Amino acid sequence: MGLKPVTVSQLNSYIKRILQTDPILGNVSVVGEISNLKFHSSGHVYFSLKDESSKINCFLAAGNLAKLSCELEEGIEITASGYLYLYERGGSYSLNIRDIEASGQGELAVAFERLKRKLEKEGLFDPGLKKAIPVFPKRIAVVTSGTGAAIRDILKIIRNKNDYVDVLVYPVLVQGPQAAGEISAAIDDLNENYADIDLIITGRGGGSMEELWAFNEEIVARSIFRSRIPVISAVGHEIDITIADFVADLRAETPTAAAERAVPDTQELRTYLCSLKEELDRSLHLITETAQNRLERLNPQSFARDIQSCIVMEQMKADHLLQEMQELLKARILSCRTQIDILKETLEASNPGAILARGYSVVTDESGTIIKNSADLTADQRIRIELAKGQVEAQVTTIRKD
Repeated sequence: MGLKPVTVSQLNSYIKRILQTDPILGNVSVVGEISNLKFHSSGHVYFSLKDESSKINCFLAAGNLAKLSCELEEGIEITASGYLYLYERGGSYSLNIRDIEASGQGELAVAFERLKRKLEKEGLFDPGLKKAIPVFPKRIAVVTSGTGAAIRDILKIIRNKNDYVDVLVYPVLVQGPQAAGEISAAIDDLNENYADIDLIITGRGGGSMEELWAFNEEIVARSIFRSRIPVISAVGHEIDITIADFVADLRAETPTAAAERAVPDTQELRTYLCSLKEELDRSLHLITETAQNRLERLNPQSFARDIQSCIVMEQMKADHLLQEMQELLKARILSCRTQIDILKETLEASNPGAILARGYSVVTDESGTIIKNSADLTADQRIRIELAKGQVEAQVTTIRKD
């Protein structure tokens, strides 16, 4: 007869006691590669340890995290020491970790670096070979999962920003053994059979290193490199770096960022074009008005009116100038007359005849030299006396020298 049936809770409780009392499972060290690494806001860390064929969930308390001597990273190989713990309510068990030692890079990380060095050496990452992303693409192809969050985000962003571009969704697997082949074949097919495609976006949402691994495959990298159509790589989150990011013509941090960069905002363009139209209208109006004014000036009647107006203006200027010159000339003549009168009076005042007319006389010797001093005379010397009217000749008889 079989055992009496037990409840799920009883079974989980029994298994938990077995795990906690087993001397090996209570203090075990496990070697594996970190996958699905998540740092919780509480400070605890959740991840999986995996090898080629299996994996186990792990829990690292915040207190133990602070004591670690190594940094936790996706894809690295570690040795985790701890104990097995059963979560009764969920019926799942995990390795609760006390300590971690880094045991080297995981296989995926090693493969990543090996392929990166190989392709870089071949020139697949050369910035000079990257194609320019079109500013105004008419048709964009998106190579990704047809049902994932990435395609929903990309389509939402593009439709909100741009009502002109056409989007072709090329659904492929983005995870698993067949994913890399499908992604590569899609890129090749778009280049061979879709001549109207201006831009390709390929990528997927976030995940673990192995979940993103299809974009680290050499076949995908070479398809991106030989693509005649520019390619934007949009894989995972900002911290996720893949081989596809290095080869692509542009790397976007996320699928959403790829959509933002792929298309211009048509509403902003329309606003800008409207402002340009208004500016052109103003410039055209000004040019037209200037040309109209020139035509009016070339009209014979307008030209005659303009000439007549110019003649009148010049006549007015000439009349005004003539009046100013006449007034200036009158003032100058008056000034000259005044100066002449003053000089005449001065000259008349200095006229010897006028002096003689007042009763004075001029005494000269026989040679005509004016005698100014009686000491210059001698007795019996003949002198000439000039009066206001007439002259008198005389002979000196007496000389007084005082």
